[in-house]
Amino acid sequence: MNFFNFFVIILLTLSFSCIVSSDCSNNMGTFQSFDPCKQSGTCKIIPTTPIVTFLEKVQSAALKTYGDKDFDPKFYVDMSLKFNLDIIEYIFEKLPRNDENGSLVIPVYELDGFIEKYLDDPENDLVYSQPIDFVDEPKGFLSNVKSSEMRGFALEIHSFWKNLSRKVSGRVLEKPDLHTLLPLKKPVIIPGSRFREVYYWDSYWIIRGLLVSKMYETAKGIVDNLISMIDQFGYVLNGARAYYTNRSQPPLLSSMVYDIYNHTSDEDLVKRSLPALLKEHAFWNSDIHSVTIEDTKGSNHNLCRYYAMWNKPRPESAIIDKESASELETAEEKTLFYRELASTAESGWDFSSRWMRNESDLTTLATTSVLPVDLNAFVLKMELDIAFLADVIGETEIALRFTEASKTREKAMDSVFWNHDMGQWFDVWFIDKGNNKCEESHQNRKILASNFIPLWIKYFNRDEAKVAKITESLKTSGLLQPAGIATSLINSGQQWDSPNGWAPLQHMIVEGLVRSKSEEARALAKDIAIRWIRTNYAAYKKTGAMHEKYDVEKCGETGGGGEYVPQTGFGWSNGVVLAFLEEFGWPEDLKVGC
Repeated sequence: MNFFNFFVIILLTLSFSCIVSSDCSNNMGTFQSFDPCKQSGTCKIIPTTPIVTFLEKVQSAALKTYGDKDFDPKFYVDMSLKFNLDIIEYIFEKLPRNDENGSLVIPVYELDGFIEKYLDDPENDLVYSQPIDFVDEPKGFLSNVKSSEMRGFALEIHSFWKNLSRKVSGRVLEKPDLHTLLPLKKPVIIPGSRFREVYYWDSYWIIRGLLVSKMYETAKGIVDNLISMIDQFGYVLNGARAYYTNRSQPPLLSSMVYDIYNHTSDEDLVKRSLPALLKEHAFWNSDIHSVTIEDTKGSNHNLCRYYAMWNKPRPESAIIDKESASELETAEEKTLFYRELASTAESGWDFSSRWMRNESDLTTLATTSVLPVDLNAFVLKMELDIAFLADVIGETEIALRFTEASKTREKAMDSVFWNHDMGQWFDVWFIDKGNNKCEESHQNRKILASNFIPLWIKYFNRDEAKVAKITESLKTSGLLQPAGIATSLINSGQQWDSPNGWAPLQHMIVEGLVRSKSEEARALAKDIAIRWIRTNYAAYKKTGAMHEKYDVEKCGETGGGGEYVPQTGFGWSNGVVLAFLEEFGWPEDLKVGC
C-alpha cells in the first residue's frame, strides 16, 4: 500500500468535526490551536518529485544566465525532459560555468544549447482539443441579453472556451515521469497565459460559464479530472502539477457537482462524485486543517484553516521565495515562512495583507494562525451539498449526518465570526494565552471582501434581518467602487488587496445578495454586476483580452501587483461575466461601456 492510499484511509476513519456552538456576545477570544509540529515534533511534508528538484536547479541557473528581465520562474519547472532524468542531470552538472563576481554562471550559448537539446517547452505538454459540446451559438443562449453590442461581447467570451480547451498530450500519458504536468485523462479548460494547467478553485467559475454555454460534457470532464486527483492523493491539488501535491485550494468541488446536477439531473455524476467528496471533507477536517477552540462555557469548536504540507520555497516561485526569505535571520524562521507562503497559496489569496501581521511586510505572513471566514463557508457549503447529493441517490444516512454537521458549523460560524454591530463576519487570529476566554481583540477587523462570503450560503442569505444588516454594511464598507468590489481597503502592492477586484469575489457576494428575499439586496447585487460587466467589456475593447483581475477604482482598467505580471485569458473572468448576464440579462437601452 503506498503512502497516499494509506493517508486516504486514515482520513476516512476520522469522525466528522463536532462543531459546538457558543455565545461569545459577538466578541472573539483566546484560542487553543492545534499545531501538528508542536504536538508531534515533526511537520507533515509531502515531498516533491526528483524532476521538480532538478528543474528548480535549471530555474536558478537560468536566472543567473539570462537575468531577471521578463523572467518567469514557473516556466522552467513546467518544462519536460526529452530523455531520462539521470542522463540529463549528469549532462547539466557538466556544463561549463564561469565565475562572475563569486557566482558560477553557465554561458548563454551553453544553456541555450542544453535547453534546446534536452528540455521541451511547457506548451507542448498540452495540445489543443476541440470541445465536443461547443456550438457557435447555443440554443437559448442568454435570451435576456437584448443589447446587440452586449450580446456580441457575450458570444466572443463564449468562443474563448475553444481557445482555452486543451488535453494532455500522448507523450505525457506515455511517460509521466518526464513531466511535471499530471496525466489527466479528460480535456481541460485552462485559466490562460502562464497558467497552462487545471487549477482547483478557478474551475468552479469556469464551470459556471460552461453551464451558461450549455457545455455540460466539458464541465463533467473537469469534475472527473478533479475526482481523479482525490483518488490518487486524497484531495484536489492546487493545480495539475507535480509541485502542487503538497497543498489544495478553496474546496469547491461539491459546488461544481451540485450546479452541474441542477442543470443535467445526471445521477451517475453524483454517484461517482460522492465517495470523492467524502474523502475531501475528511481531508479538510483532518489534524492539519482543524483547529479546536474552547469558549467561555467550555464548549469546543472545530473549525478549518489553511495549512500546506510544505516548508521550502515553492518550486514555481523558488527564486522569489528565497529572495523574500533573505530578510530573515535564521533557518528556522525561513522554514516557517516558507510554510506560510505555501499555506497562503492554498487559500487562493496569494498574497494579501489579510494574512500579514504587518501589512507592509510579506515575511509576517501568518496564514496558519488564521481561521478564515470564507474557508469555513466553503466547508459548510460542502456539507450542505453532500447532504443534498447523498439524498439524490438514496444515501439517507450520509444525508442526515451532513445535514447535522452543516447545522452545527453554521452555529459555530455565527458564534466565532459574526459581528452583529458591524454586520460582517471577520477572520479570527487564534493565539493560545492560556486563559481560554472570549476577547474581542482576536477578530481581525480589517474590511475585506471575504467578510461577506458567507452570504453565499443559504443558511445566511435566508435570514432577512441579517441580510438587511449585511447589505447596509457592504454599502458603507468602502469596498464598493465604480467598477466592482475591492478585495480590501489596503493598497499593499499585493494582488489580493486594493484596488484589485477579482471575479470570484464579485460572483459569490452578488449571488448571495440575489438569493435573499430582500429587494434592496437584490438591487445592490444587480448594480454590482452591471459595474463588473462594464469594466470587463471596456478593458476587453481596449486590450482585446479578458483579464484575471481588474482595478475597480477605474472602469476599464486592469489589475496589477503581486509576484508575476497580470495574466489574460481568462477562465474565471469569462465564467462570471456569462453567469451575471444569465442572471440579470442586459436590456437594449442600458449603456454598455463605462
